[in-house]
Amino acid sequence: MSAQIGHLTLDEARSQLRRWQAQAAPISADEHQQRIEHARALMQAQGVDAMLVNAGTSLRYFAGVPWGATERLVALLITRDGDPVMLCPVFEEGSLDAVLRIPVSKRLWEEHEDPYALVAQELRERGASALALDPGAAFVIHTGLARHLDRACITDATAIIDGCRMCKSPAELALMQQACDMTLFVQRLAAGIAHEGIGTDVLIRFIDEAHRALGADNGSTFCIAQFGHATAFPHGIPGVQHLREGELVLIDTGCTVQGYHSDITRTWIYGEADADQRRIWELEKAAQQAAFDAVRPGVACEDVDAAARRVLEAAGLGPDYRLPGLPHRTGHGCGLAIHEAPYIVRGNRIALKPGMCASNEPMIVVPGRFGVRLEDHFHVTEDGAQWFTPPSVAIDVPFAEASSA
Repeated sequence: MSAQIGHLTLDEARSQLRRWQAQAAPISADEHQQRIEHARALMQAQGVDAMLVNAGTSLRYFAGVPWGATERLVALLITRDGDPVMLCPVFEEGSLDAVLRIPVSKRLWEEHEDPYALVAQELRERGASALALDPGAAFVIHTGLARHLDRACITDATAIIDGCRMCKSPAELALMQQACDMTLFVQRLAAGIAHEGIGTDVLIRFIDEAHRALGADNGSTFCIAQFGHATAFPHGIPGVQHLREGELVLIDTGCTVQGYHSDITRTWIYGEADADQRRIWELEKAAQQAAFDAVRPGVACEDVDAAARRVLEAAGLGPDYRLPGLPHRTGHGCGLAIHEAPYIVRGNRIALKPGMCASNEPMIVVPGRFGVRLEDHFHVTEDGAQWFTPPSVAIDVPFAEASSA
């Protein structure tokens, strides 16, 4: 058994948990304002007069408001000039003021009023007609706007929002780095407490406890822990499994730091790996490295996906999404949303640029037997890519070097 696996009691692991010392700085008010100006430049380039950003990750990106969407409209209206306008229920004004990071005008509405009429009124007063709508907005918002605006004037804001959010600033990269460092440390402790008979439920509870103790926003944002044949299902199967000698362990988890996500998967063997387990694990590592090596500015996202698939197909896996092989895309962007642009997938001709961030996880599934996923994230640099976390070393050495709080 590797020295990194099964060497800790639960109490010993807990004794290593303390608030993370290397705290990244929050996004500044100046950076939030720069984001507004960037959006305005993209709006002008696309002939858009205004953009409506609904509650959710994009509202947090532009205004610092960390609220999720509900049936009540909470949204930011950005026009080409003047202060952005915040639409919000009257009774939420105090809570809104406590989290806003930019100067805004307000359009507050009572429970019996139609907030979409206020959007239309504000557009008229500012001489705006073409409105780009946040792609994350529910259809009911489009319906509400269409009661007061010409449907032809309501367009998709995806290009504007993605154009702002895809390339991360140094401050964003630092927050993501902290989240990744914390999750890698938690992954190391989780491997340490593995023992024969441990349940996936115990691991999941510990991983959430550990993320909370380190200071993540809300513990684990998600956690998949699977043993043996269950590792062949990319997002797991229901029920509790108990670990046995010779089984693969797949743990995929993450947290957020001031809204910015980590998302790391480790697959390792409990005991001794057989020849097939070792061969597939090594192919997975080679495919992950090939994708990483393909990353540089100007390369299309789909070419990174293709680099990973070439490794697998040369070994007789696939082709395409056929199993045994890789059943999904090689990776996804990450930031304030755990899955966001750019996507590392066939057909995506978006060219990589410095500051773009994505996962690298060309999972291999052997149906009915096991699966291997190694997932680390990278960000694009001026001449290639940089890992947020060092990849696994071997099937029985899941961590390249010690992480510490």
